[in-house]
Amino acid sequence: MARDAGLEEVIREELGGRPGLSEKAMFGGWAFLLNGNLLCGAREGSLLVRLGKGSDGWALALSDVELMVMNGRAMHGWVRAGADAYGDDIMRKRLLDGAIAFVKTLPLK
Repeated sequence: MARDAGLEEVIREELGGRPGLSEKAMFGGWAFLLNGNLLCGAREGSLLVRLGKGSDGWALALSDVELMVMNGRAMHGWVRAGADAYGDDIMRKRLLDGAIAFVKTLPLK
């Protein structure tokens, strides 16, 4: 899949100038890291969000959000939000806030 420059920019705006935020190519798209830990990613048509194992049930109940699957393997704790989900400002903010809350619990890398 190709990168989605528009989604990447929306994520940058949402995350702001948060200390410890970095970016790099990953997942066939663009990844955002917080203090060295994966936070979320953008690919054409998908926002990948890290919520942590056992903490993703609320997100999976949302419309156009599903469990992330890579190479046929379920990635528990990660969700893939489609355009209807990440295009909704409130839903996107809720997903990214959930990712930030989880990643802040991880040790710095």
